[in-house]
Amino acid sequence: MSRILITGAAGFLGSHLCDRFIREGFHVVGMDNLLTGNIANIEHLFPLKEFEYYHHDVTKFIHVPGEFDYILHFASPASPIDYLQMPIQTLKVGALGTHNLLGLALAKKSRILVASTSEVYGDPLIHPQPESYWGNVNPVGPRGVYDEAKRFMEAITMAYHNFHKLDTCIVRIFNTYGPRMRMNDGRALPTFFSQAMRGEGLTIFGDGSQTRSFCYVDDLVEGIYRLLMSDCHLPVNIGNPDEITIKGVAEEVVRLVGNPKAWIDFRPLPQEDPKIRQPDITKAKKLLGWEPKISREEGLRKTYEYFQKVIVV
Repeated sequence: MSRILITGAAGFLGSHLCDRFIREGFHVVGMDNLLTGNIANIEHLFPLKEFEYYHHDVTKFIHVPGEFDYILHFASPASPIDYLQMPIQTLKVGALGTHNLLGLALAKKSRILVASTSEVYGDPLIHPQPESYWGNVNPVGPRGVYDEAKRFMEAITMAYHNFHKLDTCIVRIFNTYGPRMRMNDGRALPTFFSQAMRGEGLTIFGDGSQTRSFCYVDDLVEGIYRLLMSDCHLPVNIGNPDEITIKGVAEEVVRLVGNPKAWIDFRPLPQEDPKIRQPDITKAKKLLGWEPKISREEGLRKTYEYFQKVIVV
């Protein structure tokens, strides 16, 4: 039985990855310090002999007995509210945490996948964004703590690959949504669902013309699985190129929820909020044979079904 370590295991993406690798027949070791994760996301796995959980901060020295075939590094605050409230922790997990896990992968002779983000492209001047684009990022701006943490993560990962010949890969994740998202993390879709279901104003920053490309979590997990099992080492975009304005997706949520009290509440645009975001997934299609399968209509419906169970109206 192959053995895999998944950091950030109690988070939105981490917990879905734990589920997927359990289904694939792996022995999964989940690690999380619950800074932003929720133990409820993985408690259904605790009775399984194929699952172990370590409550640990990856910025500290990591010791886990036994060998690992693979390591997935998904530990990090990932929403604007989180990384603006926890800037030092965000930088530390991107730098110290990644360094520790690369060292662990080297010691265990594991292939390691690190989770980067479309935010490395900043407020892009090229559209859509290919992996060859270096980005338009302000390192001292309010979003710099997250953007630069991920850019450093990519740089040190490639340094370990080139210098130590470590088997590494890098996924650049675009906007993802689905069950287990936190309602209060500031990301658009969980916020929209919460507000629409309660009959509140859906908060849109600026005029809502800025675009995002939303990928349902099951599609993203499939892409990550294929990337881990590939021989790719350079960054690969994984996301859904079906681009939509923020105002447009808010209107879709309002129609789906059907609460007549919901309305659109426009607010001032935050500093350096990206105006456009769309992945170029040519590389993922060619190297991994991957592209998203789940439409936004289906994904929003599945997400709404989840939020109906967890939101108290």
